[in-house]
Amino acid sequence: MTKLSVNINKIATLRNARGGNLPDLLNVAIDCERFGAEGITVHPRPDERHIHYQDVTELKPILTTEFNIEGYPSDAFIRLVTGVKPAQVTLVPDPPDALTSNAGWDTIKHRSFLKEVIGEFKRHGIRTAIFIETDQKMIGQAPVTGTDRVELYTEAYAKHYATDRDAAIQPYVDAAKLADQLGLGLNAGHDLNLENLHFFHRQIPGLLEVSIGHALICDALYYGLENTIQLYLRQLR
Repeated sequence: MTKLSVNINKIATLRNARGGNLPDLLNVAIDCERFGAEGITVHPRPDERHIHYQDVTELKPILTTEFNIEGYPSDAFIRLVTGVKPAQVTLVPDPPDALTSNAGWDTIKHRSFLKEVIGEFKRHGIRTAIFIETDQKMIGQAPVTGTDRVELYTEAYAKHYATDRDAAIQPYVDAAKLADQLGLGLNAGHDLNLENLHFFHRQIPGLLEVSIGHALICDALYYGLENTIQLYLRQLR
C-alpha cells in the first residue's frame, strides 16, 4: 500500500506571512495525521522562509506517523537531521535560493559526496532516499551511494499528463522497474495532484510513498483539510 505523506511547508509559509503562530503548524500536522495522513514531510531551507529549524525539532516528539525531512545536505541540515532522527531523510540537490526542487541528483558526479552523507545518516539509524529523475544511468548508480530508496521527481509527468498520459508515465514505469531490480525502495513527489495521482499510482509498481504539499494545501482551501486528505488517500487505494 502506498503511503501519503503530507508536506506542510505551505502551512508554514502562510504562518510566516504575518508572523505569530497562525495557523499553528504543530496542530495542523497533528490534524493531518488524525485525518488519515500516513506521514508528515517538511523541507527546511537555510533562510527558513517557510519551515523553521525549530519547527523540525518541535514536530518530532508529537508525530505518531512517519516523519520525513527533505533538503540539501549542508552541514547545518546534517546536524539538524541527525539530532532529530526522523524515520526518513530525503536528499535533494537544490541550491539554497531555489524556489522549489527542480532537478534530481547526478549520482555519477556526486557519488562520493552522497555516499559520505548517506553513511552519516545511516550511522544514526535514519532511512535515506535521494531525489532523482528517470535517467536509467542515474538510477543505476544509486545503489553505490548506499541509499535505501529513490524518490522519483514527477514534474515532467505532471506537466505532460494532460496531453499524453501514456507517454508521460512510461519513463517512470521503466525507472520503477529498474529500482526494483536494484533492490531500491521507491517514493515519488512533485506536482502530483487529484487529477494525475490515481493514474500514476496505478501504473507504477512498488510505489511505497508519495509526498504531496502544494496541490493538497491548495485543494484544502476549497474542500477542507480533512476531506482533501481523504480524497488523496482514495487515489492511492
